Amino acid sequence: MKKTKFLLVFGTLLVIGLLIYFPGRKWARKHVNYKTAVTDHPLNCASCHINTSKNTFIVKMLNEDYYSPFKSAVSKDGSRLYVVAQDLDQLLVVDTENKTVLNKVMVGVHPHSVILDQNNKLAYVSNQWSDNVSVIDLDSSKVVDTLKTGNGPSGLALSADGRFLHVVNTFGSDLSIINLATKEEIKRLVTGSDPTGTALSPDGKKLMVTSRRARMVPYGEPLVSDLTLINDSTQLVTEHLDVEEAYLMENIAFTPSGDLALMTLIRPKNLVPTVQVEGGWMMTHGIGIIEQKEDGRIVQLLLDEPNSYYSDPFDIVISPDGKKAYVSSSGVDCISVISIDSIRTILKSSSAKKLETISNDLGMSSRFVIKRIKTGENPKGLSLSPDGKKLYIAEQLADMIGVVNTETLTKEESIDLGGPDRITEARQGRRLFNNAGHTFQNQYACYTCHPDHHEDGLVYNMAGKDMGRNVTNTQSLREIGDTPPFKWNGKNQTIYKQDGMRFSTVLTRTEQFSHDDLDAIVAYIKRYIKNPPNLMYNPQGELTEAQLRGKELFNRSTDNFGNVIPENNRCVTCHPPPLFTNLKPADVSTLAVTDDSILFDTPHLNNIFASAPYLHDGRARTLEEIWTIYGQDDKHGYVNDMTKMQLNDLIDYLKSIRASEYYKEEETVQHASFIKTN
Repeated sequence: MKKTKFLLVFGTLLVIGLLIYFPGRKWARKHVNYKTAVTDHPLNCASCHINTSKNTFIVKMLNEDYYSPFKSAVSKDGSRLYVVAQDLDQLLVVDTENKTVLNKVMVGVHPHSVILDQNNKLAYVSNQWSDNVSVIDLDSSKVVDTLKTGNGPSGLALSADGRFLHVVNTFGSDLSIINLATKEEIKRLVTGSDPTGTALSPDGKKLMVTSRRARMVPYGEPLVSDLTLINDSTQLVTEHLDVEEAYLMENIAFTPSGDLALMTLIRPKNLVPTVQVEGGWMMTHGIGIIEQKEDGRIVQLLLDEPNSYYSDPFDIVISPDGKKAYVSSSGVDCISVISIDSIRTILKSSSAKKLETISNDLGMSSRFVIKRIKTGENPKGLSLSPDGKKLYIAEQLADMIGVVNTETLTKEESIDLGGPDRITEARQGRRLFNNAGHTFQNQYACYTCHPDHHEDGLVYNMAGKDMGRNVTNTQSLREIGDTPPFKWNGKNQTIYKQDGMRFSTVLTRTEQFSHDDLDAIVAYIKRYIKNPPNLMYNPQGELTEAQLRGKELFNRSTDNFGNVIPENNRCVTCHPPPLFTNLKPADVSTLAVTDDSILFDTPHLNNIFASAPYLHDGRARTLEEIWTIYGQDDKHGYVNDMTKMQLNDLIDYLKSIRASEYYKEEETVQHASFIKTN
């Protein structure tokens, strides 16, 4: 009897299990196929539902606290290396002899650069997400002061006499000059767009500031970026030099003799169809050489080779004897060693016409690149020991400092900063995001078009073969994880499709990511790309009177004459908080003659002030132009009844919108109001 009962229970459970398993597996297969747009992705629930979870407990369990070294500075005697640990908001003090971390100094949020004063008594650390500079006493390893800067401080340089600190403000596109005696900002000078790098000439007369974004021009016109020259004595901008057909000029350095300045750069080919990556015409990477003489030329030379690209050149340093330059290529985990004398020979022997053509010559690097040195993951900032015999490399995604012997040109050792041994799914995703190994001949990484997880400000021809059709403005990836579908036309329902099948077909022209790698990069993009704080327009979350008026206009349901605005033409209908998108396609009457007839995916508006140009094809250079030039038919929100002052208020409110986490309560209130109304 007991045996019969057992068999009955067991049989019942088996039947139930089979009924659940087979239909359930069939449903799961269909679900995964839809999410990934392929039919062979493993049925692994954890990759989507665990690794991309918002649950606080799960997030803490899955993740590790990495240092992510970014920039560094060496003491005069070479015994100490000061390392910016960007992800933990610290400055690490490293003993270069014993290769150990001696101290960890807490600084501001998302530190960027570090320099030492002339006496090696103080260190200055720029905090990009705090809008300030931490002043650190090196004897006590303590922060002794905090200096207020502009928006998004990055590169640093002292004046020739050491009395003033020059601070490059990336988000503000300007430069702060701080009097170190009074500890106050005395001037703010306009630079190029999105600047980061700066260097003072050896004679102390001239400061140069690079920029990463090109000036905004209509699609079809060659891009031009800005190199700003500042007189150190008068503290005035003396010139804005044009750097043609190049952008993402991250950092710059002078030769000791002062005859040349060298900077990193990228030459994008955004005017040709993206499938031309197969022909080597998508992204090329190199250096710019600025001759320091009257009528000096700006010459561009590629680091790339005919069948191998050295993507995302980041930092550049020059040996004390002026013979060699070292360039970190973050996208391929490599240092390129350059003979500066060979570059001088090229400059001397080439006519102006010849110099124009060699900027696209993939074979030119064989004439001046001495050696390529492999590094750990994602090499960023470089520092040389005072005698020039050791090169220190901030290997950001390895949590290591690579050490190169500059006499043998070999990487001899690494300094372990003490980060976690475990590589999490998100960390692997971040490595893939920053590495060009998944594109044809390493031409570019995700970072190339999305520096700092944002966008590069360019418009690309995404057509398969038709020149100039369906051009698209690069979208920011910050907080994009919860805003499906993706692409301007909304054809990719998930990040899996966007970065998997579609990515390899249209953009990389290589094999797709492996399943594990695709899981990793999806997890990283979906959950770990955040918006910087909006310290420029909404630092404390308290709106100004103009922003409050603008918010009322954003949420309004009637126009200035008392007429009801159709619900689908109200700002808040398509752009509700917290992400300010309803995730639906819309016709906003902005199709161009070169566009296919489509609806456009509604973009999210968090930190929208930082994402110019606007609209799907980047035709609007400012938020105002969306309506004053391209929205006069009132199909992209109802605005033409507004006065000029009202439009200004609306723009002020849009600029105040910050990260989604600040709008959760507002979302709840609006949702309750919607339920009550309906």
